[in-house]
Amino acid sequence: MRVKVTSTEFQQNVGRYQDAAQQAPVAITKNGRTHTVLISAVFFEMVMKGRAARRVEDLDDDTLKAIANSAVPREYAALDEMIKDGNP
Repeated sequence: MRVKVTSTEFQQNVGRYQDAAQQAPVAITKNGRTHTVLISAVFFEMVMKGRAARRVEDLDDDTLKAIANSAVPREYAALDEMIKDGNP
């Protein structure tokens, strides 16, 4: 469940909402609309891992194992065959 708070309330209780963001995102509103969302550093890193290009040498062991153990779902097997056959 996401916490929703006004920017004034957030400014008056920053520590409280920093703690709350460790459990769930905190939506900070301005003029009645969500303006900013505060999230934990752990959640931020998790989201960014899948979004940023990295060199293979920079990947951690868990990520390398996940890639090595991954498989293409059967529904996309035909695409693999197209690549192997050289057909666009």
